[in-house]
Amino acid sequence: MNSKLKRIGQFFGLKRSMVGLLTMVVLVGLGEKMAERFLPLYLIALGGTPIIIGVLNGMDNLLSALYSYPGGWLADRYGYRRALTIFNVMAMIGYLIVVIFPSWQAVLVGAIFFISWTAISLPATMSLVSSVVPIHKRSMGISMNSIVKRIPMAIGPIMGGFFIARFGRIQGIRYAFMVALVFAIIALIVQHRFIEEKRVEVKRDKRPKRKLFSPNLYNLLVSDILVRFCEQIPYAFVVIWVVENNHLSELKFGFLTAIEMLTAMLIYIPVAYLADKSTRKPYIAITFMNFTLFPLVLLFSKSFAVFILAFIIRGLKEFGEPTRKAMIMDLAPEDAKASTFGTYYLIRDVIVSIAAFGGAWLWKSSPQLNFIIAAGFGVLGTFYFMLMVKPIAVKQPS
Repeated sequence: MNSKLKRIGQFFGLKRSMVGLLTMVVLVGLGEKMAERFLPLYLIALGGTPIIIGVLNGMDNLLSALYSYPGGWLADRYGYRRALTIFNVMAMIGYLIVVIFPSWQAVLVGAIFFISWTAISLPATMSLVSSVVPIHKRSMGISMNSIVKRIPMAIGPIMGGFFIARFGRIQGIRYAFMVALVFAIIALIVQHRFIEEKRVEVKRDKRPKRKLFSPNLYNLLVSDILVRFCEQIPYAFVVIWVVENNHLSELKFGFLTAIEMLTAMLIYIPVAYLADKSTRKPYIAITFMNFTLFPLVLLFSKSFAVFILAFIIRGLKEFGEPTRKAMIMDLAPEDAKASTFGTYYLIRDVIVSIAAFGGAWLWKSSPQLNFIIAAGFGVLGTFYFMLMVKPIAVKQPS
């Protein structure tokens, strides 16, 4: 029995620190996702405007970018265990601000802190996975993190929809943030019990330090930026399109989100297994295609059944996302993986924040124009990736 469990653990790349990380991801993610998807509705209920929604989405992208580099630097300098503790406390401060002050201005201030956990912790998370999981299991390790991350992303909006249905938009979302605070405290306890630090020692010589970005990684970054324009131009307005423009309930939106997450979770393991056995490029290309399709299908969604199809496609955009992260780690220097990952996201998200801010003006002009322009960027990014990014083979154990 123990040998079977050991083989299962090896197949999925699971070790003690990974289990601790995955538990933490569930707890913090549940708290975050109960309210995050409904923040545009919360802002409107508190007197905000579409421009304020665009500002929040732009802040999300810009702060995610600005936090990525210090997140990577802290993880490389002090270790991922200490770094994750700092990031969790920052998120807790943000939750408290929103709970205490029910105003749209407080949401923008609190977001400076609670946006931080996902953004600033990502380089540390990838560093942990790279440290404890062998390279030929790297896609699988990142996929396990992605699968578990989708559990709260699936359940959280349903819980948030329940709170809103029971207590109303304003009080319901405040209660959701209260629960988020409790989950974050439990996550801190779990982290200190299970996550062990494992620093990678790399021999350094007097030769000049290698560049963080190879030409291949640079081309991946360019294609990723274009595709993220496709995602972020309509991102904050998806819930508005579903609930306000097409008159579905918040609870139904929660179920659509759950369908999206379930779709992603079902494809992660088989895709990771195949990607770790061969080149990673085809799986990333399929991901970029699904990013492009989503706003087009959403544009023609008028019934709940068609919305289900749209959100299945949105789930399929995760087809090669762990593989893309694994490719970044493959191409990063051994002694600066977290810093390279953080720098990649810093550059990407600073530029993509322009799309998030611009999406609000496009939406004011026309929701249809917002979706069409978004899809256009997806087409550009997908073609650039297929033409410019060279495939790399995954080294298998001898």
